[in-house]
Amino acid sequence: MTHVEPMDPHEAFAELGRIRLADVDLDALLDKIARLAKRAIPGASEVSVTLLHGNKPQTAAFTGELARALDEKQYERGYGPCLQAAESTSSLMVPDTGSEERWPGWAKTAAQAGAHSSLSVGLPVHEHVTGALNIYATTPNAFDDDAIAIAQTFAGFAAVGLANAHLYETQSTLAGHMQKAMENRAVIEQAKGIIWASVVAPPSRPSPS
Repeated sequence: MTHVEPMDPHEAFAELGRIRLADVDLDALLDKIARLAKRAIPGASEVSVTLLHGNKPQTAAFTGELARALDEKQYERGYGPCLQAAESTSSLMVPDTGSEERWPGWAKTAAQAGAHSSLSVGLPVHEHVTGALNIYATTPNAFDDDAIAIAQTFAGFAAVGLANAHLYETQSTLAGHMQKAMENRAVIEQAKGIIWASVVAPPSRPSPS
C-alpha cells in the first residue's frame, strides 16, 4: 500500500469539475476518481470503483491490490457492501469487519487481509449502469460523520463526471458510426453512378474492318 499526501476535499471536488472529457478517456477518468478519493477522504487506505452493468460487476479502477481483491471476493460470493451500494445507489458502512454480521464470510476475509472497516457509496452513472465508490481502511471505525459526508459529496461529483463521460463516449461512437456510414454511402453512390453511366452510354466498340 503506497502512502499519498492528503488533499483538501474542496480541491478534489474542483479538480473533478475541471476535467475536460475531450482530453481523457473513461478509464483515465475512473483512475483519477479513485486516486483523488484516496487522498481526499479521511481514513481511506485504498479505494476502488465498482461498475455494475445489468448483473455483471467489475472493478473499473483501484488504487491498490487490497481494494481490488476484496471487490473480487464480493463478486465471487454474489454479495457484499460494494455490490449492495451499487445496486441500490445508497451508502453502506462496515465499521468493523471483525464483528460484521450482514456479510460474515466476506467480512472475515477482509479482516484477514487487513481491511478492518469500509465505506461504499453508490454511483448512479446511467440508466443501465450503476456503480459504487469503495473506500477501505486498515483500522476499525475509520470513517466518522465528516468522512462519510465528504465521501458522499465526492461520489456525487464523480457520478456527474462519469455520466457525462458515458454520454460523451456514446455520442463520439455514434458520430464515428455516422461518419463511416456517410463514407460508405458515398462509395455506393459512386458505384451506382459508374453502373448507370455504363448502361446509358455503353463504351463504343471499334467497327469491323
